Amino acid sequence: MTVTDSNLPPGRDSLTEDLRWRGLIQDSTGLDELRALLDAGSTTFYVGFDPTAPSLHVGNLMQVVMARRLQLAGHRPLLLVGGATGQIGDPKESAERTLNPPEVIAGWVQRIRDQLAPFVTYEGENAARLVNNLDWTGEMSVVEFLRDVGKHFPVNKMLAREVVKARLETGISYTEFSYQLLQANDFFELHRRHGCQLQYGGSDQWGNITAGVDYIRRRGAGPVEAFTTPLVTKSDGTKFGKSETGAVWLDPEMTSPYAFYQFWVNADDRDVPRYLRYFSFRSREELEELQKATAERPQARLAQRALAEELTALVHGEREMAQAVAASQALFGRGSLDELAPETLRAALTEAGLVHLDELPDVAGLLKESGLVPSMKEARRVIAEGGAYVNNVRIAEMDATVSPADLLHGRYLVLRRGKRNFAGVELGR
Repeated sequence: MTVTDSNLPPGRDSLTEDLRWRGLIQDSTGLDELRALLDAGSTTFYVGFDPTAPSLHVGNLMQVVMARRLQLAGHRPLLLVGGATGQIGDPKESAERTLNPPEVIAGWVQRIRDQLAPFVTYEGENAARLVNNLDWTGEMSVVEFLRDVGKHFPVNKMLAREVVKARLETGISYTEFSYQLLQANDFFELHRRHGCQLQYGGSDQWGNITAGVDYIRRRGAGPVEAFTTPLVTKSDGTKFGKSETGAVWLDPEMTSPYAFYQFWVNADDRDVPRYLRYFSFRSREELEELQKATAERPQARLAQRALAEELTALVHGEREMAQAVAASQALFGRGSLDELAPETLRAALTEAGLVHLDELPDVAGLLKESGLVPSMKEARRVIAEGGAYVNNVRIAEMDATVSPADLLHGRYLVLRRGKRNFAGVELGR
């Protein structure tokens, strides 16, 4: 991969300036030094992911997309999955992290490694490499760790970290307290083994990251640089990456591609310009044009749809993105339900509300059982007023029924009340 004009804003020739325009650099060890690394040639960088769940989620997407962005500009990624640090736990503001069994973490490490693979390329001069910090941490004895690593860390500096200070009164275990030593040693080992010169991460990791920079200096190595990206938040104050049903995962088995697509389509208008700068690979000119078009036709949600399509294709592939788009249109009567794959249809209906029935009542009964209306009386009123649809076909008869032949893929019905309220029925299990 090499940097092209499409990767950078019009009229600019600096990757660093593009990152700054997008708001992607919050803290750094020095902008001049960072510019020298990123704009003057190829450098090796690393970003880490701890296996605290069986999948990454959209809160990790900032770091994943950044790795892709830097590699497109000609730099070499080291993607670290923390088989060692995942067993320890980074200090949290209010409580200890739950420690999972090593065998569980090992399984999560492999799943996350597989999940990261499609975002970068593993071929060419700047080929990406997946690494696991258990490879060098697991073989160290306690005495070796204390002698070779621990002696370089002044306790007063470790205590000065905000997240540590916040926990001193309520209590913090030595396990979590020592996490910063492990992360700092990761940077040193990657510098020693692979010539890594740059680390980045979320702004909540700044203390750990600078500990690594300082540790490498104390070991007589370097120089190395670092920067952080801002934490992604929502304008309403809720946590980014959360939906009504919980976290939005990158694993399609945990969050369907349709639900992933809908998360972005439903993003708040106030958040979308920022999300586009953070996550999109469109140029500055394209993003400014899109923002202008969205302001002129806000009801069309052009920016949300552009973001949803780009990120769904990136995470799940073009086919799943096309299916998610088709489903979102077909469920509201603007496309064919017959063209939807069964897994896409089921995922979409599950998001809307899917009820399971062992037998099919009449249409009025379906409306009531699905929760679209509160009573049979209301169901009949909706039918009489022409607001009831089954599989996008308006129901005109009060006593209308459905047959097994009406079932999509032999088991599903799509019910709609009016233009926007819909639900699903699945016959059997």
